[in-house]
Amino acid sequence: MTPLGGVGEIGKNMFAIESGEDMVVIDCGLAFPEDDLPGIDVVIPDMSYVVERKAHLRAILLTHGHEDHIGGMPYLLRDAAAPVMGTRLTLGLVEGKLTEHNLRLPPGSRPFRDGEVLEVGTLRIEPFHVTHSIPGCLGYAVHTPVGTLVFTGDFKFDLTPVDGEVTDFQTLTRLGRDGVLALFCDSTNAERAGFTGSERQAGVAIDRIIGEATGRVLVTTFASNVHRIQEVVNSAARVGRRVGVVGRSVENTVQTSVRLGYLHIPEGLLIEQDALGRMAAERVVIVTTGSQGEPMSALSRMAAGEHRVVDLRRGDTVILAATPVPGNEKSVHRTIDNLYRMGADVVYQREAGVHVSGHGSREELKLMMTLLRPRWFVPVHGEFRHLVLNAGLAQETGVPADRVLIGENGSVFEFTAEGARISGRVSASRVLVDGLGVGDIGNVVLRDRRQLAQDGILVVALAVRRGAGEVVGGPDISSRGFVYVRESEALMDETRARILEAVAARTRNGSTDWNQIKTAMREAAGQLLYERTHRRPIIMPLIVEV
Repeated sequence: MTPLGGVGEIGKNMFAIESGEDMVVIDCGLAFPEDDLPGIDVVIPDMSYVVERKAHLRAILLTHGHEDHIGGMPYLLRDAAAPVMGTRLTLGLVEGKLTEHNLRLPPGSRPFRDGEVLEVGTLRIEPFHVTHSIPGCLGYAVHTPVGTLVFTGDFKFDLTPVDGEVTDFQTLTRLGRDGVLALFCDSTNAERAGFTGSERQAGVAIDRIIGEATGRVLVTTFASNVHRIQEVVNSAARVGRRVGVVGRSVENTVQTSVRLGYLHIPEGLLIEQDALGRMAAERVVIVTTGSQGEPMSALSRMAAGEHRVVDLRRGDTVILAATPVPGNEKSVHRTIDNLYRMGADVVYQREAGVHVSGHGSREELKLMMTLLRPRWFVPVHGEFRHLVLNAGLAQETGVPADRVLIGENGSVFEFTAEGARISGRVSASRVLVDGLGVGDIGNVVLRDRRQLAQDGILVVALAVRRGAGEVVGGPDISSRGFVYVRESEALMDETRARILEAVAARTRNGSTDWNQIKTAMREAAGQLLYERTHRRPIIMPLIVEV
């Protein structure tokens, strides 16, 4: 069995499970770039291992519809198609993504039927329901010739879920009684003590705030958090407010969830965006995108006064019903500051109770381990420290230390009748997506982008007589992001003189090797500018023969 990106930070949610000539994949997500990846749109797993073995790919199994579990599906299906299985909501959200890429679900794709066990060659797939922060979540028991592997997916034990669909404790208990060879368990909240609160707790806090607000209320959460959206709809209906939905991703989620019966909105409660400005403030609730401070999200544009429909005004209440994903804190805090500048009241602290995690805390992780009683334990999902902490929890529940396997992206876990081990690695580097380019941005380009962001660029243009190497014009210097040329004339004059000295030294013997001359120009200018400024702008020499 080969988890691809099964553990680690980026591309963590993609597993490839192999038995003989049969392979299934569980999930294929994406990550959003952090500050060290300027210009990158999304980050997806390295799928080359699966693509190279696509002849053996029998099915793609999806646990739920969050971006970090399905966002990479369009990129996988372009190169390695197989029937896609999951719940109706998950497949509906995937179809929406595929439409944007002019793709369709492969033949044979369909939702699982209740109680269905899928036979895939030598593998037998048994889904079971778990609770999370989105409806239609599954874990998987993969029955192999050497034993049963259980993948929890993202889960918590919510005993009062918004949709009433509790975790399938009966199946978990049966699997544990029949014997589990290995448990691949979510580790995201392994640092957090106790139990994670029910989604209904966040609903109570949101309901109170909406009921007490005198102006408009704007609620932002993860676009795929259907449970949270349902709570907002319920609260709005209770106090006689209408609901507007603003932001492409949340609009798509609402449309899909309503169509498939996962989101229930009373007739006439939804209003079009264009009507929001005509409604009395005390009669409006707006569900919008931007919980992570994304620069182009609807909430960020509202906070900057640039949204085409919604103008924030004093007296509005904005509820951030989500916590920042690690790495997004600065963007979120910037958005909050801008919201305050616009005069809005902002509810965002954890203490406000408007958000609860979708992942089980330490006691729930131990409960999962106790129910399943695995012979081997593999912590997955989360940072490396979470994996180590979850491994410790497994040992507390009775799993011997020598039966805990902690891997990283690309680790190959081999299970046989004799035992289990990490037997090697496969390619699992992060693949960067920039516009239509997939994987064509490498370290050199990223280095240049970081340098441009940090120190700017200097373009040096020189005109020389063709075939003689005699300078007849320039050097002309243009600066972007380094210094303002008109206010740095002395520095620019010194740079021009240094460049001319370097060119003269290279062309003294009649040489016209322009590559060497460009290198000399770059080195001369770079050395001087560092001496004077301690900055290293990118220097682009241009030579024009006349």
